[in-house]
Amino acid sequence: MTTEIADTTVERRTDHPVLQVTDLVRRFGDLTAVGGVSFHIAPGETYGLLGPNGAGKTTTISMVAGLLAADAGEVLVAGQRMGPRQVEPKKCLGLVPQDLAIYPELSARENLLFFGRLHGLGGAALKQRTAEVLDLIGLSDRAKDQTKEFSGGMKRRLNIGIGLLHRPELLILDEPTVGVDPQSRNAILESVEALSVEGMAVLYTTHYMEEAERLCDRIGIIDAGTIQAEGTREELIRIIGELDEIRLAGTGDLAAAADRLRALDAVENAVVEGRDIVLHVRDAPTAVAVVVTTAGSSGVELADVQITRPDLESVFLHLTGKALRD
Repeated sequence: MTTEIADTTVERRTDHPVLQVTDLVRRFGDLTAVGGVSFHIAPGETYGLLGPNGAGKTTTISMVAGLLAADAGEVLVAGQRMGPRQVEPKKCLGLVPQDLAIYPELSARENLLFFGRLHGLGGAALKQRTAEVLDLIGLSDRAKDQTKEFSGGMKRRLNIGIGLLHRPELLILDEPTVGVDPQSRNAILESVEALSVEGMAVLYTTHYMEEAERLCDRIGIIDAGTIQAEGTREELIRIIGELDEIRLAGTGDLAAAADRLRALDAVENAVVEGRDIVLHVRDAPTAVAVVVTTAGSSGVELADVQITRPDLESVFLHLTGKALRD
């Protein structure tokens, strides 16, 4: 962080979570949109709220950002209580909403300079930070073009860049890849992956399982306004107790090979299905080498090896009784 920009931002602290959410509740009439949500995010951590549309993700982040008052509970951003009338904690966060917040007649650089001035940045520091952000979001070569000429994905990337300008301690991304093409989506994900290098805490909402698995250090599975489970991908998978599957296709004495494979420490079960040996194992990427070696030394000539691992879709189905996109 440069001295000029540091003067316009809140001093970073690492002795507490950047975000602490405790028993957050929000009702709309008789509907409880958020019913007692609690989680925290540490510096440099990307935390995902994974759930279907209508699960309470946007309502939760609206309260986290101080745009919506909570009926109960507390939000602390950088140790400061957040609410609609609070100013200081809002300086610590960048919000990237689902709806685009850019000016179509301005170029990408002009948009960034404009929003940078709103954050109190200026002079050489703002120009330098604008160049850094354009590079991070992959728009340096289109910096002078009016944004009305941009694709949907490019506009999304610029939207993220605006949220990054003042180097917030907490960046909130509300489903940033909705409605973009695969190439732009991948560019957005790459930009988000780079943020933890700067020590930035990220709150990322999505209903795409693969995004949560790729980006998030920890994931909160949210449905019907409550956190159903929370943890790393591996911790969440353990909830349902499912094992990885290794399928070996080959020729030879498959039954004898299956007997030897069952004796391996990582293997819970091995059965012959037609021309395949199907194994249920713990941590397949680690176990696959000894499995293949054992099968080969048992006289099996392998033609193919396939690994299937339980995913967050399985966890969501187990916890809620429905598929993630229902």
